[in-house]
Amino acid sequence: MRKIAPRRFNRSAEAWLPILHTERGDWRFTALYSNTPLAHQLGRTRDWVVVYYETDVSPQGQCTVVTETQGPLKGRRVVRGREGEMASA
Repeated sequence: MRKIAPRRFNRSAEAWLPILHTERGDWRFTALYSNTPLAHQLGRTRDWVVVYYETDVSPQGQCTVVTETQGPLKGRRVVRGREGEMASA
């Protein structure tokens, strides 16, 4: 998998962040680990995944996939903000 050198939190300018570009039908996706201050603070830079998506007829969107750490979904991968849908699955 291709790796990029993130600008934030990367003083050595090392290309350590894997990035995935893929297409499924009309959808285009880019996925990479989260490189946010909170992900670094909580030690989740190799767990949280940010997914960007778009089609020619839909605006670009993004979501974050995390491993839940508490509650009934503890230990499961969930799309942040859509936990309610996961609980019924």
